[in-house]
Amino acid sequence: MADQLPYKPKAGEIPTHPGVYRFRDGDGRVLYVGKAKNLRARLSNYFAPLRTLHERTRRMVLTAASVEWTVVGSDVDSLQLEYQWIKEFDPPFNVRYKDDKSYPFMAITLGDEAPRVIVTRNHRIPGAKYFGPYPKVWAVHDTIDLMIRVFPIRTCSDSSYKKAMATGRPCFPGQIGRCGGPCSMKVTIEEHRAIVDDFVSFMAGGDQRFAKELTARMREASAAMDYESAAVYRDKLQAIEAVLNKSALVLAPDTDADLFGIAEDELAATVQHFVVRGGRVRGVRATTIEKELDISGADLVDQVLQRTYGAAAASDIPRQVLVPALPDDAEELEQWLRDKRGRNVSLQVAQRGRKADLLRTATLNAQQALMLHKTRRTSDYVARSQALTDLQEALGLADAPLRIECFDVSHLSGTNVVASMVVFEDGLPRKDQYRSFGVPETTDDTDSMYQVLMRRLAYLDRPEEVEPEPEVTDDGEVVTTKKRPRFAYRPQLLVVDGGQPQVEAAARALRDAGHEEVALCGIAKRLEEVWLPGEEYPVILPRTSEALYLLQRLRDEAHRFAITHQRKRRRRDIQSVLAEIPGLGDARIKALLRHFGSVAALKQATPEEITELPGVGPKLAAAIHAHLSDATTAA
Repeated sequence: MADQLPYKPKAGEIPTHPGVYRFRDGDGRVLYVGKAKNLRARLSNYFAPLRTLHERTRRMVLTAASVEWTVVGSDVDSLQLEYQWIKEFDPPFNVRYKDDKSYPFMAITLGDEAPRVIVTRNHRIPGAKYFGPYPKVWAVHDTIDLMIRVFPIRTCSDSSYKKAMATGRPCFPGQIGRCGGPCSMKVTIEEHRAIVDDFVSFMAGGDQRFAKELTARMREASAAMDYESAAVYRDKLQAIEAVLNKSALVLAPDTDADLFGIAEDELAATVQHFVVRGGRVRGVRATTIEKELDISGADLVDQVLQRTYGAAAASDIPRQVLVPALPDDAEELEQWLRDKRGRNVSLQVAQRGRKADLLRTATLNAQQALMLHKTRRTSDYVARSQALTDLQEALGLADAPLRIECFDVSHLSGTNVVASMVVFEDGLPRKDQYRSFGVPETTDDTDSMYQVLMRRLAYLDRPEEVEPEPEVTDDGEVVTTKKRPRFAYRPQLLVVDGGQPQVEAAARALRDAGHEEVALCGIAKRLEEVWLPGEEYPVILPRTSEALYLLQRLRDEAHRFAITHQRKRRRRDIQSVLAEIPGLGDARIKALLRHFGSVAALKQATPEEITELPGVGPKLAAAIHAHLSDATTAA
């Protein structure tokens, strides 16, 4: 039995966000649904060596043929989505939910004289109003704890309530402030019933009017200098906001909507379609689109909607369709959807509130899917081989470029210039051989590119390093010295980020270094054109070309690496400048940067403004101001 699962995701493919994952068999049937606060950490447990897994877990991962995941906004969202999918797919390996217990609900016993809120698995309490279900009991208790701070309704048992009402002594939860019913002797039965009605109204729709009322009361109390009451309203307002934030994946119960999160680059796009019915996410559909043409985001939305609803039944079209951008023919699309559905349909961009939160979650999933698609495509051996062959033909090379180096220059308004070199071998990144360069003096991007390439090409002329002979100690132990990856390896192709000017600067560096045998090209971002030295017109590769995809990945990786290096240098430079000031340690440096928000703002600050920071006196503030002024003048 192989100790490695064939569908195991590659390193870095799984996000570290909270989410829900599903294992499927070869026929697409869902075998197991689970949740995680950190998807990468949780799923790595399933891909440990098979011999170390529990028998049931090992049987599940061997039966499965694939694993997929959906990122959500919070841990509570993952709880809700996990339950919904367990109920929908009935996975055979989710046996921990298939016992003699049902899922817990929150129930308000409206049939009682003084209704109370409880956690129950009993669906048959006369007159009770139910909310849920919840996959975990603690999630219900957390919600109740937050809610009774705003709506102090009864939580005590029936026996405690009867005893308290008979004796006139509050029940024990009432004595410690956890029961707000009539048994606490603070409200009448009628007043308590009104609070219960507000509780139910809020839970039914998360009504924002309660937050507005509490905000108004808090401001009124504050204006009247009744700060104790204002603090009470503030705490209640925070509790309401916490409850609203914990239900980002659950909209109003009467909400039927489709949400489309879209992520794209120049060559591909991914779509995450969230199907919301009855206020809950009932399904997630993912699509990857290869772009034949360079189209805008609004045009892409147009095509996605036509593809989604072109053959859809009327019952599959919801009342609301939420998209990241409205296409030019939005009115026509609305009418088309109305005609197909036979009833009103609105096409909107969610601007605020819970729908906007859910749309952002869908977009986050689309971004993760796009990253996963690009990583898997690059990792596919057939696709990589095709990319190298296509590059060989397009650039007129004698052999396929097995080692490719890509260079990018990054700067901040012409200052703090840095460059990056990333290496791909056999179509895969070799991160151990990435390099970064500082460019202290330069005139423009082309001069920076020339300098960097001259420095890199100089290593090709150095003599070959001799592999050290292993040493044998007196006791017979063989000691070898690990050899670092060679910076002198000769690339078959150099790629520069840019168009004709950058390519010509790189070609000049190759000539001056005496290495014109190394092939060269550049990729311009705007139209994804491939430029060759000495050519008047660019090479236009098909948008579906594996060669163009590989060049794009090289360029994006070089850009990312350059930006990361530049940010680290900027942070290090300002830290070192401030560290030269006597009396200014790491804690105060961090406090200064956090207080002013940026280095530019700190340089513009007066000594008096710097003194406003706790722990910085007039003498130290004057020293900081003088030191930064001198550094600016010297620069």
